[in-house]
Amino acid sequence: MNDLLTFWGTGDSMGVPRVYCPCDICTEARTTGHNRRLRFSVMLNAGGNELLIDCGPDWRAQMEREGKHFIEHVLITHAHFDHIAGLPEWADACRWLGRKGHLYAPRDVLHTITQQFPWLERHLHLHDCIQGLTWGDWHITPWKVCHGKNGFSYAYKFLRGGSVPYQWVYCSDAINLNTEEKAPLFGLQLLILGTNFYKEEAELRTRSVYDMVEALELIQEVQPERVMFTHMSHGVDVLLDYALPSFVSLAATGMSILLDKNPSE
Repeated sequence: MNDLLTFWGTGDSMGVPRVYCPCDICTEARTTGHNRRLRFSVMLNAGGNELLIDCGPDWRAQMEREGKHFIEHVLITHAHFDHIAGLPEWADACRWLGRKGHLYAPRDVLHTITQQFPWLERHLHLHDCIQGLTWGDWHITPWKVCHGKNGFSYAYKFLRGGSVPYQWVYCSDAINLNTEEKAPLFGLQLLILGTNFYKEEAELRTRSVYDMVEALELIQEVQPERVMFTHMSHGVDVLLDYALPSFVSLAATGMSILLDKNPSE
């Protein structure tokens, strides 16, 4: 079992630095670059079969960083700019290379994507995965989660059975989950959770993603074995010590996680 999950980006919808922002974190991102963050995306490599999760506006830069010229399979959580803006470039690569890609998402997400980019279907096979998806040894199950003022997104639960079962969840854009939405988060070996800020001061009704303080309360309830915070804005400084629990850490671009019972970076 050598399945790997690699972070291609760890930033929120605008990335870091914000082009307009002179804050300390954005300034550091422009200089030494520890806080420089492309938009959030991860690659699952399951026995050599690659599945990119989300395809945002930094897709081309991420492909160049990884030394790749083509990917065949992409799974999308929701049809917001920071999660789908790379799809036209991917489809264009498919066109030039004469190879059709495979795009997976629940039907309503696919509908929104094709409304925005009606020509994508000429270059991509579209797959409705609302009933689940099998990828290598993984069974992938989507469910709707509250995305605050932005409506809803989908989280994905990955389950591998066998003698050493393993469960992990990708939940990039969520806040204020209710009891039903939290249910798939129990019993996890790994939770990947979006957290825009350490502590966000804006009113809850105006927000769309957990901050770290709220996320720690959620984690205390659902008790995963390991947590990675990602989808981080310029409200998170990776050079600071946030005194997080030992099993909680901040994701970094290029970081890989072995999806095993005792994962190591």
